Amino acid sequence: MPELRRDPVAGRWVIIATDRAARPHQFQGQKRVPRGGFCPFCEGNETKTPPEILAYRSPGTHPNTPGWRVRVVPNKYPALRVEGDLHMRGVGVYDTMEGIGAHEVLIESPKHVLSPSELTTEALEEVVRAYRDRMLDLKKDVRLVCAMLFKNVGVEAGASLEHSHSQLICTPVAPKRVQEEMDRCNEFYRFRGRCLLCDIIQQELADGQRVVVDKEGFVVLTPYASRFPFEMWILPRQHTAHFEDITDEMIGGLAGALHEALRRLDASLDDPPYNYNIHTVPFVLGPVPYYHWHIEVIPRVTAIAGFEWGTGFYINPVAPETAAQFLREASWKREPAGVGTAASR
Repeated sequence: MPELRRDPVAGRWVIIATDRAARPHQFQGQKRVPRGGFCPFCEGNETKTPPEILAYRSPGTHPNTPGWRVRVVPNKYPALRVEGDLHMRGVGVYDTMEGIGAHEVLIESPKHVLSPSELTTEALEEVVRAYRDRMLDLKKDVRLVCAMLFKNVGVEAGASLEHSHSQLICTPVAPKRVQEEMDRCNEFYRFRGRCLLCDIIQQELADGQRVVVDKEGFVVLTPYASRFPFEMWILPRQHTAHFEDITDEMIGGLAGALHEALRRLDASLDDPPYNYNIHTVPFVLGPVPYYHWHIEVIPRVTAIAGFEWGTGFYINPVAPETAAQFLREASWKREPAGVGTAASR
């Protein structure tokens, strides 16, 4: 029997329609294979990208030359540009402003890897540190209100370049989805006096059915009202509203939890395309007691069609409890052989 579930954070309804599903192992995607050809993100091609903003380098190496481990550059084709003034104005009933913001690319390895699951945990830790360091720097710009850190893996997930990288876009306004989540969490806090996501963490740990990973201060779970098969959320146990406030100790824990979650996903679905993004409160807000930053991992193994676009309902053919069990039981290698070397499973 299909079941309707409501996501308490976003307020959306989801249809869990397991009668429509094949078995979980039949959601496997096309295995990632390097396409070959020139790659501007590989070490030695530094002159083919805009000049670097940040790089973690070996001692004695110089900017925009080989010797880096993680490198951040402006997006060559930015959605928003950092130069200029907002010039907010009205045009009749419409509001408009200049396309001011920031759009950066975080290149995660000098080697031509296709996914962060091919990195060591230590290498992924530096990637997470770069996420934090760039957010902290951009937060100083009073024109920028909100940061969205996201990653596309695979052509089906929107990756135009296969070399593993993330993107950071900072906007001069709070996106609608971020504002809706914050409003609902604030409503819960005013009624209960507690953080909704903190309560979700405690309830999921007590129940256990939807928990995939619980380690080093972080919990990975398949959310109760999952929109997509094998959707995962990664949450810190400690209440923190701003991702950029993450400590060095927490960075290690997050890298470990994220690495294990992605490797379990790859092992379960044979390297599927996926997206992940960090949900965090806008820069302009101080510490808030009602919102809890988290990462949402979205495998791209089903299509969004007319019903979803027309209603805002999602139809998920795999119950999150089934997905969590499948992910927990995945056979996976605990550490890749090294940066740039795909691990065998």
